[in-house]
Amino acid sequence: MLHTKAARLRAAAPVAVLALALTACDGRNLPASATGSRADVGENSAHTGAPVGGKPADAAGDGVLGSGRSGTVQYREDSGKITYEVLAQQVHVGTEADAQKMVQDPKDANGLVAATAYVKFTNKGPVVVKGLSKVVNGTEVYADGQRGGLLTGAPEDLPGCEDPVDIDNWQVGESHVICRTYMIPKGARSLEIHWADAGTTKPLVWKFDGTG
Repeated sequence: MLHTKAARLRAAAPVAVLALALTACDGRNLPASATGSRADVGENSAHTGAPVGGKPADAAGDGVLGSGRSGTVQYREDSGKITYEVLAQQVHVGTEADAQKMVQDPKDANGLVAATAYVKFTNKGPVVVKGLSKVVNGTEVYADGQRGGLLTGAPEDLPGCEDPVDIDNWQVGESHVICRTYMIPKGARSLEIHWADAGTTKPLVWKFDGTG
């Protein structure tokens, strides 16, 4: 599911700012607020590419999960190793004008749009996740095969999203939709949500139609 209407932001949300620019996507410099690295993802995780309930709807056999299909991952939180069921629900794509409002210098966002990944995580156990979960750090957005630039400081409580800071004592069986926003080139023809950890070799992948 793809939304191309303007991204709805909190009126009081500050402009996303970071001191270092990153070259990504189409080889050009992304704005100073767009960064990305898997270095902040937790270690010692493992995942299975097959969705819960059967084989992914993927005729090419490239490990892409079909619409509405979930994958399972094991991720080491401070509380211990947790099994999560992961389901990418949608990518919300804003306009170039929206993107220009989200960075310190509007010129930095010329030709770019903000793409927000909505991902549902379910704690499958064996224990309660205490404190701040870091599993969302593995969420990435790709546009036309290239990883976008993480928009640091973007609001995390957009409609339908939950701020990880507000999730306390994540109970077994409990689900939360946590979002992450990336800057991508305007007009991308294909979008993908990946969940990957520094310790994994193959990510979970979901494909979505682009805006081009």
